[in-house]
Amino acid sequence: MALTRRDFIKVLGAGSAAGLVGCGNDADKLSAQDNRYEVAKTGNARILHITDTHGNLLPNYFREPNVNLGFGDTFGKLPHVVGNKLLHKLGIKPGSVEAYAFTYNNFEELASKYGKTGGFGQIKTVLESLRDSAGGVQNTITVDGGDTWQGSGTSLWTRGADMVEACNMLGVDVMVGHWEFTYKEKETLKNIGFFKGDFLGQNVRIMEDALLGDKYISMTEKYGGNGLYNEDDALPFKPFVIKNIGGHRIAVIGQAFPRTSNANPQKYFFPDWSFGLRVDEMAELVADIRANEKPDAVILVSHNGMDVDIKMAAEVVGIDAIFGGHTHDGMPQPVEVKNAGGTTVVTNAGCSGKYIGVMDLDIKDHKVAGYNYKMLPIISNLIKPDAQIVSYINKMRNTKYDRNVVEARSSTMSNNPKRVGKTYNEILTEKLCTTEQTLYRRGNFMGTWDQVLVNSLRAEYDADFAMSAGVRWGTSVLAGSDVTMEDLMTNTSMTYGETYVNELKGSQLKDILEGIAENLFVQDPYLQSGGDMVRVGGLDYTIDPAASLGNRISNIVDDKGRAVETNKTYKVAGWAQVNSIGNGRLMWDVAADYLRKQKHLDLQKVNHPTIKGVKNNPGIENYAGKII
Repeated sequence: MALTRRDFIKVLGAGSAAGLVGCGNDADKLSAQDNRYEVAKTGNARILHITDTHGNLLPNYFREPNVNLGFGDTFGKLPHVVGNKLLHKLGIKPGSVEAYAFTYNNFEELASKYGKTGGFGQIKTVLESLRDSAGGVQNTITVDGGDTWQGSGTSLWTRGADMVEACNMLGVDVMVGHWEFTYKEKETLKNIGFFKGDFLGQNVRIMEDALLGDKYISMTEKYGGNGLYNEDDALPFKPFVIKNIGGHRIAVIGQAFPRTSNANPQKYFFPDWSFGLRVDEMAELVADIRANEKPDAVILVSHNGMDVDIKMAAEVVGIDAIFGGHTHDGMPQPVEVKNAGGTTVVTNAGCSGKYIGVMDLDIKDHKVAGYNYKMLPIISNLIKPDAQIVSYINKMRNTKYDRNVVEARSSTMSNNPKRVGKTYNEILTEKLCTTEQTLYRRGNFMGTWDQVLVNSLRAEYDADFAMSAGVRWGTSVLAGSDVTMEDLMTNTSMTYGETYVNELKGSQLKDILEGIAENLFVQDPYLQSGGDMVRVGGLDYTIDPAASLGNRISNIVDDKGRAVETNKTYKVAGWAQVNSIGNGRLMWDVAADYLRKQKHLDLQKVNHPTIKGVKNNPGIENYAGKII
């Protein structure tokens, strides 16, 4: 829904007051300047930050979580504060553009008022404005925290190539990776070769076995040496790069997602690379850069996740600022972390193209004397999209799906003959049904989009239960709207989307839930995976997040309230297996058929677990399940 002129002027006024858009003499002048956001230069080196866009080239809706729990050291601290408590903590006015951008509050109402967020055309317009207001591109660097080349139908079908070109058009100078590695190694190296910026990864290593033979080295030679930055140190990618920004030498270090090998199918996609947090190596690298490169500032572009970045900032001396990703935390306020050498500023710029982070560094006498930070919500209706990027997107979406498209690991499903000959746009704009409820994903335990997926899996396999990974990417659909194939693909597109059905005992179900809860709620951030709890269909359970491993999950029952028996065998469906390949249809095809049959989707039950011990936790609000 487009803004009325009255709403348009109100939003521009609110944006000007918050420093989001430039001030003008009158409303007509404001509406005539292409709605370009402007932030006055307050330092002498500007860092522009995007992250986790997940293939979303077009404007979209993304509902922020109403559940993002923190315990122990993270209790009540950003990013584990949601809704009204977050508004109060940051002094944001309810109903404002900022309230819409940073919280779930009144999502449907404010989404209808302010419209969609993000869009690469809009992002490009704002980036150009921010470069101009900094005195020119020479005074800026644009960094991307990764999870950019995956997450949409077009990124899947082009194997990430559409996003590489879009990033080049944005002017991304440096990026790191996570889902970027979930294409085949050769495809990843090809994409890196086409990327015009620096692809960094200080914590990625070449496996010893790969270096013992000639096969890996020969492969890298075919891709211009990408994947073999330093053979002696087993580094496939540059660990850092020195950039001259505004006449100042700034060292930029890159950190890939440290648990990539655990969370994704390594042997199918990147068998020659290993990942890890590698804190000691990070500390040594920073010290070496400080001693030998003599930079004026050191920054880290990270895909660790915000809690991990905060802990790393406390332990590693010498990093001035961390520009983080992975956990999709839209944080308008950075976290200042004290360490033995001073202070490190930790930021995170959300997801889906919803924000641009802007940090101006004040560099004096070859060190950072201060900084100014803003996170700008990209309200699509307020920004005239860049014509060149719009043209590129339109042309790319008119590409025809052909028999060379690869959708899956399984050879029997790698190409869909029903799509051959149709343009990407024709496929993605298909209306599957309408929806009674707003469909969203983000939240520690369940989302309505996830309920759609587990319902469709149960229907496909006539299964007792279904499970779906608690990934944090996926756009939202407003209640009363059409649900399109594009909406579905933004919640399911991955290179290992095969479905499956297994038989599991009740005891095994509990073990699975306990293991995933440990990954999410273990107190040490270094041991967390950064996602959300596995989504379940057909069963409910009680969870005590603050309990120890093996003691968090209890009272597992089916939808009729019958206890799940320890030794009874159940039929359980799922998708996106890491260590094996499911022999069932792809998740998006299963869910598309389910939605087509619904015509008008009305979820009668959402499997929200009962949660213990969180009544006073500021990371939960308006929870649809029970809290005890």
